[in-house]
Amino acid sequence: MTFSRRTFLTAAGTATLAAGTSWRPAEAATPALPPADTSGIEHIIVLMMENRSFDHFLGWLPGADGIQSGLTYTDRYGIPHSTHHLTDFQGCGHPDPDHSYEGGRIQYNDGKNNGWLRAGENDEFAVGYYEAADLDFWRQAAPDWTVCDRYFAATMAETYPNRFYQHAAATDRIHNSTVTSTLPTIWDRLAAAGVSGKYYYGDIPFTALWGTKYQGISHHYSEFLTDAGAGTLPAVSFVDPRFTDEGSGTSGDDHPHADIRSGETFLAEVYNAVTTGPGWANTLLVVNYDEWGGFYDHVAPASAPDASPDTALRGFRVPSVVISPRARRRYVAHDVYDHTSVLKAIEWRWNLPALTPRDKAARNIAEVLDFGTPANLNAPKYLVPPFAAGPACAPVGPPPAEEWSGLKQKALADGWKLP
Repeated sequence: MTFSRRTFLTAAGTATLAAGTSWRPAEAATPALPPADTSGIEHIIVLMMENRSFDHFLGWLPGADGIQSGLTYTDRYGIPHSTHHLTDFQGCGHPDPDHSYEGGRIQYNDGKNNGWLRAGENDEFAVGYYEAADLDFWRQAAPDWTVCDRYFAATMAETYPNRFYQHAAATDRIHNSTVTSTLPTIWDRLAAAGVSGKYYYGDIPFTALWGTKYQGISHHYSEFLTDAGAGTLPAVSFVDPRFTDEGSGTSGDDHPHADIRSGETFLAEVYNAVTTGPGWANTLLVVNYDEWGGFYDHVAPASAPDASPDTALRGFRVPSVVISPRARRRYVAHDVYDHTSVLKAIEWRWNLPALTPRDKAARNIAEVLDFGTPANLNAPKYLVPPFAAGPACAPVGPPPAEEWSGLKQKALADGWKLP
């Protein structure tokens, strides 16, 4: 059965807003974690989307430290621009906001967080935001589960460096490049301990940046749906969306100028597969975004312990949600987390050694779970209208960087068989 956007909004809107009245902030003290082997967590799934900031996507969430309307930022010409509601789902006609290593530091401006319109070619798109009614998955999931409003990108840099942190608790580059990496990863730790793991990709495998090393654990996203439905998911799963054609706006990963309705459909599909599958009772699903995408956020990040001073400064906050029978419902956690906090949870659960000083020092995102009450197997059903992709955007200025087409060519040259 399919649902129109109007039908969905009518059915879900009242319930979601009502739930907001009972959202709970985090307690002052974090309860101690139980012994990992008695935690009831047998599967950890990490779903990483692309390029959105917390205020831009979740600033509307009651109980969270978000700001949408009422902020003003000055552009490179000294002209002030107010934060504003975005009224289309792609942003065609605007430059892709600068989210580079250098641009992020202009936006950060020594902690003032006011350089959003002075980095790169940024225009007013960078200080726009979406409201709850625009986000068919997030408007339901964020109120229902645990949102972390101090979840930061791991480093003040673009996509590849942050995705390296998610796999390796480190990066060997500050820009997107397809040079083969030799960084040790969580996949190495899992293999050494005899713990199962799979990486599922939508169209282009990020693991191809290690050459063919991780070909054996890399599988197309369609296999994730099959495994979730059959109850055969491994202990650890990473899931990535479709990356191809971000610049034209027809990818499925939320990276501008992708139509965010496509991302909402993908998120809901993963959520429904996990929460209706045989393994749900023992699953922890973490949804996050690789980095902020050049969109404004009012909270300044801090540096983290890191082997490299060049990458120690975290990036700006990104949307995240923790979903599990052990998750607190209608809850906002305020402690500091980043991508290495998810690795910390994996390492805690299967007694794995840390990869780097970053994950060794990171807070464990499993701390937001509730191990003091019985697991709640109820998972709300979300009605998200299916949406494939928006129309291609006309080019604006220089062609955007296409890091994924380069990685696809590398993968094919290395012998990967891609869909």
